[in-house]
Amino acid sequence: MAYNEGVLSIVTNIILFVLKYWVGVVTGSVAIVADAWHTLSDSLSSVFVIVGAKIASKPPDKKHPFGHGRADLITSMLIAALLGFVGYEFISESVKKLLQKQETSFGLIAIVVTVASILFKEILAQYAFWAAQKTGSETLRADGWHHRTDALSSLLILIGIFLNPYFWWMDGVLGILVALMIIYAAWQILRNSMSRLLGEAPDPKLKSKLEQSAAKVTPLKLNIHHLHMHCYGEHKELTFHINLPGKMNVEDAHDLVDEIEKQVEIDLNFIATVRVEPKAKKA
Repeated sequence: MAYNEGVLSIVTNIILFVLKYWVGVVTGSVAIVADAWHTLSDSLSSVFVIVGAKIASKPPDKKHPFGHGRADLITSMLIAALLGFVGYEFISESVKKLLQKQETSFGLIAIVVTVASILFKEILAQYAFWAAQKTGSETLRADGWHHRTDALSSLLILIGIFLNPYFWWMDGVLGILVALMIIYAAWQILRNSMSRLLGEAPDPKLKSKLEQSAAKVTPLKLNIHHLHMHCYGEHKELTFHINLPGKMNVEDAHDLVDEIEKQVEIDLNFIATVRVEPKAKKA
């Protein structure tokens, strides 16, 4: 799914880049040229999506016993870095245009290409978000936001085209606004990816879900606690502690733990490791 999204994104973005760049050069608009390079950067980020999906799908090996799922986070961070660089370049070009007091004259072709860009980029964003929800891929979600920021930047430019006859500085200011949007999107992607890479606390609702799974195996109250979760893309490792009666023999406890771990994998798609502790004796 990530591969298909990446290929579709690359083809669409290259076509839009050519159209936008041509219109930007013809009209002399720094905002449209900047938007064109933003679109081209989408193609580069889609290359990261494809490469990340290929690496993440590799099976576990001796060096990586939990698989290669975190490659997804690494590629999303590369996308964020690319967005940040593009945003910085746009600000520089826009400031130069404002300092030189350059005016821009737009035409009908600029309106047509900009509207087409908004529509196609939002369609790509919706597809990427849908694919991310289906697969849990952070790279796809990052790519979706990349498409969304491009659609929003084109929308700002469209508004600016209609306001441009009244304000000579409109094109330069729009270039800065588009750049700030891009940088903000880069920060959001980077912050989310870094947080997941460092490791996040389990969802507070996870304990109740584990209790529901365990209840299918045993009527005992297990007092599930001390939860730790490690995510490697679609592969998720979960450890937690349970309390069992102190007089239960080792074999019975082992068999019960096996059943609980299997049920958790069926219900929640976690590879669980359960530690047994004896119930505290009443004073």
